[in-house]
Amino acid sequence: MTETRIERIRSKLEAALSPLQLTLDDDSHLHAGHAGAASGGGHYSVRIVSLQFEGQRLVTRHRLVYDSVNDMMHKEIHALAITALAPSEV
Repeated sequence: MTETRIERIRSKLEAALSPLQLTLDDDSHLHAGHAGAASGGGHYSVRIVSLQFEGQRLVTRHRLVYDSVNDMMHKEIHALAITALAPSEV
């Protein structure tokens, strides 16, 4: 069985950030007809809690998330909405 796109995203985030909590949703159906959807890239939202975010600025947290799925960006992922929290913020 081949891994789905959302499973690959989840796997990459887990490997890179060892999240304590991870929620990943495929929101592509909400963007049907959107110009970016025509390329085949999906729209996703992620809520991730990781110790690696402790003491980090928001832009750094987002960069860590984007870096972990970099090879999928602009091909398989058109848009990624990120909520990145440190455990102390939950």
